[in-house]
Amino acid sequence: MKRLFLAAFAAISFVTGAHAQSNASGPLFTPAGNLQFVRVDRNFEGMLDKEIFDRFSASTLTHFDDVGDGNDSVARTLVQTDSGPVLYDFRHHPPLVQRLGQRMTVKRVFWQGDEVVMQGSQGWYRFKGGVLTKLQSSTMTYH
Repeated sequence: MKRLFLAAFAAISFVTGAHAQSNASGPLFTPAGNLQFVRVDRNFEGMLDKEIFDRFSASTLTHFDDVGDGNDSVARTLVQTDSGPVLYDFRHHPPLVQRLGQRMTVKRVFWQGDEVVMQGSQGWYRFKGGVLTKLQSSTMTYH
Protein backbone atom coordinates (compact mmCIF):
# COMPACT_ATOMS: atom_id res chain seq x y z
CA MET A 1 0.00 0.00 0.00
CA LYS A 2 2.82 2.38 0.89
CA ARG A 3 4.56 1.73 -2.45
CA LEU A 4 1.32 2.32 -4.33
CA PHE A 5 0.82 5.62 -2.53
CA LEU A 6 4.38 6.76 -3.21
CA ALA A 7 4.05 5.82 -6.89
CA ALA A 8 0.80 7.80 -7.18
CA PHE A 9 2.35 10.71 -5.30
CA ALA A 10 5.35 10.74 -7.62
CA ALA A 11 3.23 10.56 -10.76
CA ILE A 12 0.92 13.38 -9.70
CA SER A 13 3.76 15.55 -8.48
CA PHE A 14 5.88 14.94 -11.55
CA VAL A 15 3.13 16.08 -13.89
CA THR A 16 2.29 19.19 -11.90
CA GLY A 17 5.56 20.59 -10.64
CA ALA A 18 8.75 18.73 -11.35
CA HIS A 19 11.58 20.70 -12.83
CA ALA A 20 13.96 18.82 -15.08
CA GLN A 21 17.59 18.64 -14.22
CA SER A 22 20.07 20.67 -16.19
CA ASN A 23 23.78 20.69 -16.81
CA ALA A 24 23.85 24.20 -18.29
CA SER A 25 26.76 26.25 -16.99
CA GLY A 26 25.04 29.54 -17.78
CA PRO A 27 24.72 32.36 -17.85
CA LEU A 28 21.36 31.99 -16.12
CA PHE A 29 19.34 35.08 -15.19
CA THR A 30 18.46 35.34 -11.46
CA PRO A 31 16.94 38.14 -9.34
CA ALA A 32 20.41 38.62 -7.80
CA GLY A 33 22.31 38.79 -11.13
CA ASN A 34 23.68 36.53 -13.86
CA LEU A 35 24.66 33.06 -12.62
CA GLN A 36 27.54 31.17 -14.19
CA PHE A 37 29.15 27.86 -13.14
CA VAL A 38 32.85 27.67 -14.05
CA ARG A 39 34.98 24.51 -13.97
CA VAL A 40 38.29 25.01 -12.12
CA ASP A 41 40.38 21.81 -11.95
CA ARG A 42 38.16 19.24 -10.19
CA ASN A 43 35.84 21.84 -8.71
CA PHE A 44 33.19 24.30 -9.82
CA GLU A 45 32.83 27.93 -8.83
CA GLY A 46 29.40 29.53 -8.62
CA MET A 47 29.71 33.07 -9.92
CA LEU A 48 27.15 35.84 -9.75
CA ASP A 49 27.92 38.77 -12.04
CA LYS A 50 31.50 37.44 -12.34
CA GLU A 51 32.01 37.39 -8.55
CA ILE A 52 32.57 34.00 -6.86
CA PHE A 53 29.97 33.25 -4.19
CA ASP A 54 30.55 29.49 -3.71
CA ARG A 55 32.87 26.60 -4.60
CA PHE A 56 32.01 22.92 -4.68
CA SER A 57 33.43 19.60 -5.84
CA ALA A 58 31.52 17.62 -8.44
CA SER A 59 32.50 15.31 -11.27
CA THR A 60 29.76 16.81 -13.46
CA LEU A 61 27.48 19.81 -13.14
CA THR A 62 23.87 18.92 -12.34
CA HIS A 63 21.28 21.36 -11.01
CA PHE A 64 17.50 21.67 -10.62
CA ASP A 65 16.09 25.17 -11.15
CA ASP A 66 13.04 26.91 -9.71
CA VAL A 67 12.08 29.26 -12.53
CA GLY A 68 10.25 32.38 -11.35
CA ASP A 69 6.83 33.45 -12.56
CA GLY A 70 6.62 35.24 -15.90
CA ASN A 71 10.20 36.41 -16.32
CA ASP A 72 12.02 33.05 -16.68
CA SER A 73 14.56 33.96 -14.00
CA VAL A 74 15.95 31.27 -11.70
CA ALA A 75 14.76 32.06 -8.18
CA ARG A 76 16.43 29.01 -6.57
CA THR A 77 18.52 26.10 -7.70
CA LEU A 78 19.51 22.82 -6.08
CA VAL A 79 23.01 21.72 -7.15
CA GLN A 80 24.30 18.15 -6.89
CA THR A 81 27.81 18.14 -5.36
CA ASP A 82 30.15 15.37 -4.20
CA SER A 83 29.30 16.11 -0.56
CA GLY A 84 25.53 16.31 -1.14
CA PRO A 85 23.04 18.82 -2.52
CA VAL A 86 23.42 22.57 -2.04
CA LEU A 87 20.51 25.00 -2.27
CA TYR A 88 21.11 28.46 -3.69
CA ASP A 89 18.36 31.01 -3.08
CA PHE A 90 18.78 33.98 -5.42
CA ARG A 91 15.83 35.86 -3.94
CA HIS A 92 18.40 37.17 -1.41
CA HIS A 93 21.38 39.35 -2.20
CA PRO A 94 23.96 37.99 -1.65
CA PRO A 95 22.43 34.60 -2.46
CA LEU A 96 21.63 32.30 0.43
CA VAL A 97 23.79 29.14 0.29
CA GLN A 98 22.50 26.15 2.27
CA ARG A 99 24.25 22.77 2.31
CA LEU A 100 21.83 19.94 3.00
CA GLY A 101 24.43 18.02 5.02
CA GLN A 102 23.71 14.55 3.66
CA ARG A 103 25.24 12.77 0.70
CA MET A 104 22.60 11.69 -1.77
CA THR A 105 21.96 11.50 -5.46
CA VAL A 106 18.94 13.65 -6.30
CA LYS A 107 16.63 12.28 -8.98
CA ARG A 108 13.74 14.78 -8.96
CA VAL A 109 12.95 18.09 -7.26
CA PHE A 110 9.63 19.80 -6.52
CA TRP A 111 9.37 23.41 -5.36
CA GLN A 112 6.51 24.28 -2.99
CA GLY A 113 6.58 27.69 -1.33
CA ASP A 114 9.73 27.89 0.78
CA GLU A 115 10.34 24.15 0.83
CA VAL A 116 12.10 21.82 -1.54
CA VAL A 117 10.90 18.23 -1.88
CA MET A 118 13.29 15.85 -3.57
CA GLN A 119 13.53 12.22 -4.45
CA GLY A 120 16.94 11.02 -3.40
CA SER A 121 18.77 7.75 -3.61
CA GLN A 122 17.34 6.70 -0.21
CA GLY A 123 13.76 7.98 -0.59
CA TRP A 124 11.87 11.27 -0.38
CA TYR A 125 13.13 14.29 1.56
CA ARG A 126 11.96 17.79 2.41
CA PHE A 127 14.31 20.72 2.98
CA LYS A 128 12.74 23.70 4.69
CA GLY A 129 14.18 26.37 6.96
CA GLY A 130 17.62 24.75 6.88
CA VAL A 131 16.30 21.38 8.08
CA LEU A 132 16.41 18.18 6.00
CA THR A 133 13.66 15.70 6.87
CA LYS A 134 13.08 12.20 5.48
CA LEU A 135 9.44 11.98 4.44
CA GLN A 136 7.02 9.22 5.32
CA SER A 137 3.67 8.61 3.62
CA SER A 138 1.71 11.82 3.31
CA THR A 139 -1.46 13.19 1.82
CA MET A 140 0.32 16.45 0.88
CA THR A 141 0.31 17.18 -2.85
CA TYR A 142 3.33 19.03 -4.25
CA HIS A 143 3.22 21.10 -7.41
